[in-house]
Amino acid sequence: MSTPVRPAGRTAPVVCLDTLIRLRRGQRNPRATRHLTLPEGMTAPMGCDAVAVPADLGPEIMPRLPRVGCVYADDRRWWWLVPADSDYALRWPAPAQYTTGALLSGMPTVPGLVHRPAGTIPYTPPIPLYLALCRATGTTPAWTEPLPV
Repeated sequence: MSTPVRPAGRTAPVVCLDTLIRLRRGQRNPRATRHLTLPEGMTAPMGCDAVAVPADLGPEIMPRLPRVGCVYADDRRWWWLVPADSDYALRWPAPAQYTTGALLSGMPTVPGLVHRPAGTIPYTPPIPLYLALCRATGTTPAWTEPLPV
């Protein structure tokens, strides 16, 4: 078996798996017209995604969380900001909707901020949010990827 020969000084561009996943995810929401913005003074060092749930579940989930990040709401849904890629190896239970980039599709206005955490980090930890949502919906947590041995 021969090895391909490359011209001297030329290397193929290296694209890591994370980059490929982010590019693919960027295509998921081509019609998103709005996004949830961070309150002034907050930073999102890990990027932002959002988890939306029906408005009637919001008040039930909130007290079950050890830390609550930025939460936005309107009369139909509540959105929690989570670190980017918080859906990796997780299947969020219905009726939750996971949105990459905290993008909102088909929304005429951006929902209002109903909770701002102390400090500068806007995230709700995704695993406690996932478990609280599973409990509120009566869903058994389903881990989609086995842990490496």
